[in-house]
Amino acid sequence: MEDTAAPKPASASRTVMTFLVFPEHANALGKAFGGQIMAWTDMCGGICSMRHSAGTTVTAALDDLQFERPILIGDMVTLEGRVNATFRSSMEVEVTVHGENPATGARWRCVEARLTFVAIDDKGRARLVPPLLPESDDDLARIAGATARRDERLARRKPR
Repeated sequence: MEDTAAPKPASASRTVMTFLVFPEHANALGKAFGGQIMAWTDMCGGICSMRHSAGTTVTAALDDLQFERPILIGDMVTLEGRVNATFRSSMEVEVTVHGENPATGARWRCVEARLTFVAIDDKGRARLVPPLLPESDDDLARIAGATARRDERLARRKPR
């Protein structure tokens, strides 16, 4: 793996995406498919990780995902992604998903997810990612939390 680039703050790769829920995004009850929300979550996290690593990334893991409130046809969906921590070739990205009723302006949290992305080169091999430059106590707490979650994931991994 080549040398890593200069550290970057989470703010440099922050990603915000907004979608409108159409009937093709919803089930027979008029609520957005969980799979659609998951796909948008993966896309938002992927863009965030690509911005931080300045190149291609792939999804390696998705932590526990629990839907808190549904989003209906006609509602808006806003996803916000940020890098919580970086490791050698991987990053933990947190994506928070909110629903919004465009008529009333009411906004609610639908789901929060943490995804692990691995940076890859043009041959599909892992490559180094820039370190995360913490800018606040919140950033330091996120790094500590992400490191603990990574240690737990690695401990559960089956030997190859």
